[in-house]
Amino acid sequence: MPYGSEARAELEQGPLRYFPVVPGRLEFAVEVRRRILADRPAIVAVELPWMLQKAYLRAIERLPEMSVIAYPDGADDDAAIYVTVEPADPFIEAIRSAQEIGSTVIFLEPDVAEKPHIDDAYPDPYALRQIGYERYIEAYRQHPQRITEETDLHAAGVAWKLQGADPLANTLVVLSLNLLDPLLIAMEVPQDPPAERNKGFEVEVINPHPDCLAEITAEYPYLQDRYEFYRLDGKDDAAVDRPRVQLALLRDAEKQYEINTGEKVPHWARIALAKYARKLAHTAGMLIPGVFDLTIAAQSIVDDNFGWETWRMANRYLTQQSSCELETVNLSGEEVWLHTKKLRLRRRLPNAKQRLRPAGLKPRKKEKFAGEWAKETNGSAICSYPPEDFVIENYGRFLKKQAKSIVSEERARVEPFSTSLLDGVDIRETIRNWHERKIYVRKLDRLSGEVGAVAVIFDEDSAGKYQYMTTWLGEHQNESDMAFYSTFPFEHIVGPGIGRAEYGGFLMVLPPRRMMDVWTDPDYDLAESKSERLLLAAIDYSVERNIVYVAAKPPRSVFRAIAARLNRKILYIPIGQLSPVKLKKIRVVHVLDGYKRRDQAKEYIW
Repeated sequence: MPYGSEARAELEQGPLRYFPVVPGRLEFAVEVRRRILADRPAIVAVELPWMLQKAYLRAIERLPEMSVIAYPDGADDDAAIYVTVEPADPFIEAIRSAQEIGSTVIFLEPDVAEKPHIDDAYPDPYALRQIGYERYIEAYRQHPQRITEETDLHAAGVAWKLQGADPLANTLVVLSLNLLDPLLIAMEVPQDPPAERNKGFEVEVINPHPDCLAEITAEYPYLQDRYEFYRLDGKDDAAVDRPRVQLALLRDAEKQYEINTGEKVPHWARIALAKYARKLAHTAGMLIPGVFDLTIAAQSIVDDNFGWETWRMANRYLTQQSSCELETVNLSGEEVWLHTKKLRLRRRLPNAKQRLRPAGLKPRKKEKFAGEWAKETNGSAICSYPPEDFVIENYGRFLKKQAKSIVSEERARVEPFSTSLLDGVDIRETIRNWHERKIYVRKLDRLSGEVGAVAVIFDEDSAGKYQYMTTWLGEHQNESDMAFYSTFPFEHIVGPGIGRAEYGGFLMVLPPRRMMDVWTDPDYDLAESKSERLLLAAIDYSVERNIVYVAAKPPRSVFRAIAARLNRKILYIPIGQLSPVKLKKIRVVHVLDGYKRRDQAKEYIW
């Protein structure tokens, strides 16, 4: 195999300049455009089916809006093959750049149904940015792929078309990298015209729906959207550097995640996500993770919601329209149908990238048009979502037990065993003083009285984020009266008359149907914040002596004095001692626009 200058000479034979590429990969599209604009060849020959030339040119006219070319599969009358026409494909870029400089375009592929699927595995194209185009090609050719009879026939058909081109015109030949060596061999002898077996079939250009692009394209839409901006500028290819684009994608996904869930992705999760995605890529023999890897990492490290936002952000392609002069079809990466005909994904060459939507993500309903669900919200009444009530009541009971346990632990004393085991053997203290040959026992000072009210403060709201303040009453004897402050639920509508909000803090008190509106009660005007108003209400409405107060910092001493005067006691639990997973689960609240929404809420709440 030739190396260095000898290899470059082999790719430049007279007026012909061979430019092998990896199909469907953005890095090679960048190199193709750069080469064409620099050399300005008279002819650009591309390894695409000449019988689909008219359809390709029609689809390229629509760019940057993507298209799909569909045509019957000769092997099956009821099946069809489809090919996506996307901007970051090097063959498509070769045609666009050639048209831009006024070059003639030649389609070289002889027979669309007979092209062999060559078993191949390309090195990660991202390596091209590190080692350069020529070294990448040389490294690949050191390990040539197996050449079959079908490969020779295909190369012969391409060579025949190429030999019929203008022999004096400067011609750039853009072809698949794994066809380079067979074509160079075929070009050494004159070739006969290949048999044409696919005359008369119908070719259709269709518009893929924006929601399905990530499943049917070789490069994910978010990256291709960046590529279109790079084409307009053409100066700094850092705009299409994969790691930078992926970082931007995850940041945009984080913003949507925070809007939709009220949660932020912690710094440690970003680091863990990057490491996990990198390991997934290395497992597949790649340098940089693909969108599938990013989605799995986002789902595994953070949660399903962030995985969903990452996938949806990767699918964002601003130019694509859901309706146009062509028929719009929502295609699937696994099994595609059109006019009741089964379509099969036609990969130009086998690729390690899986074009599948990640499994395990709950689908969410969408509005038919912007503002549809808001129009169904009249604001005449509000109510809670019963499954969430059940979860938060259970957590309130847990906090009461936890508070009693913490206080008992704080009051516990340890002493050597004498006449009674008291509340059990203290194993730790016994082992620590084993040299004394004594057994130590523990005595717990039980908390007197029961726990009444429970107040949980997630955020003191010093920034004024939580402006929705309300009080609602329990609907039966086992459901607490509740006062809370949160984000405004109907600014984030997730279903018809269903708003999603994030608690800043809440108060729960039993028995129900006793609580007045906490937020307008003048008795609590001495409070300096929303959290202090809730604590005052907890002291006021609790029928039991003890009150649980969960927050990042303890209450001011004045509130302990107020509680003592009313024979109440505040049991403070630092919020950092509680499970962040549980807190995250109970922090989201859905407000329904009337009781009639409860039956359909489960279809929209996630």
